[in-house]
Amino acid sequence: MFSAPIPGQSLTSEPKNSPWENPPQMTTPEEAVMWHIERLGKPKKVKSVVGLLSLDLDVVTMTEGILRGAVAEGRHSVDVSLIIAPIIHEYIKGIGDAANIDYNEGLNDGEEDIDLREVNMALREKEVEDILKDIEDGEEIDLSPLEKDVPSEEKPMMEEPEEEPKPMGLMSRRNV
Repeated sequence: MFSAPIPGQSLTSEPKNSPWENPPQMTTPEEAVMWHIERLGKPKKVKSVVGLLSLDLDVVTMTEGILRGAVAEGRHSVDVSLIIAPIIHEYIKGIGDAANIDYNEGLNDGEEDIDLREVNMALREKEVEDILKDIEDGEEIDLSPLEKDVPSEEKPMMEEPEEEPKPMGLMSRRNV
């Protein structure tokens, strides 16, 4: 609990003491890609990658972790890691394909994960809980939140189209 650095502690230590504060060991993306591929090609690393993929760690997260670790060690810069990320991603996918395992690539936009019906149900449950709380407290009951989705006779079934505004301005043409 008390092992966290105090504010400003980094300003009191010797500059360039950490690996990422020094110039990177590899400055070109080609050098960095070859280093990562050589490192990931070792049997022990391949076994680790296959194990993590089979435990449902997605490829994007694994790629980001590998590249962040290399930046923290001072191997290459963040810019180089952004350039080589797609190549490392594909290499890890290749390892997963070669091992013939199902893996999560991690590239979905998040829309597939969200079920709108569940979200609507959660919102409706919250509204019902508020109404039940009002009943328990003896307050006046407001059922208007529950009526917003129920069609009423007062609401027109089809809305009349709005009249388009007439063009006004210096370049508008007059209809004579």
